[in-house]
Amino acid sequence: MTTTHLLYLHGFRSSPESAKARQMAAHVAAHHPQVHWWCPQLPPSPRAAAQLLLAGTADWPRATTAVMGSSLGGFYASWFAQQRRCPSVLLNPAVFPARDLEKYIGSQTAWHDPEVQFFFRPEYIAELQALDTRALPAAAPELAFIAKGDEVLDWREMVARYPAAQIALQEGGEHALNDFPRHIAQISSFLDLA
Repeated sequence: MTTTHLLYLHGFRSSPESAKARQMAAHVAAHHPQVHWWCPQLPPSPRAAAQLLLAGTADWPRATTAVMGSSLGGFYASWFAQQRRCPSVLLNPAVFPARDLEKYIGSQTAWHDPEVQFFFRPEYIAELQALDTRALPAAAPELAFIAKGDEVLDWREMVARYPAAQIALQEGGEHALNDFPRHIAQISSFLDLA
């Protein structure tokens, strides 16, 4: 399957300005200019994020759509892949965000612009639980990049969550996957970018 439409989903407190989002966007623009790229700013509400993604991709061709996501964006990517039955690329994906983000309820600032503030509400935990697709088999091929050195998420939980995925497991690394550019060729090949 050739990918003509690619959705990229950033992580918690992140944005389309994240290093990985910008690096992937630059690669697509330079080497796959015919691919439709969309990396939206996700609202704090998981329900609102889900609605945004479904509305924004409603007219995308189902057979040639793919999704990428980092951290919480990886959790959303797995949900989106179930909705659209499309391939997914997961970058240190969050597995239990309803558990892990409880301690962040309250006022938060964005990583890339501390001036940008948002409120992570208690009801967002239930919204995350409603989007959990762990009990479902993979809807389409999955490629997961997982770093054992991730200081935020447990790599063992990530590996266990994706039993059917093609897993690129790093011995070291970190949550941000600072060596992301060297993985772009593998991602492009996996997604068969147009």
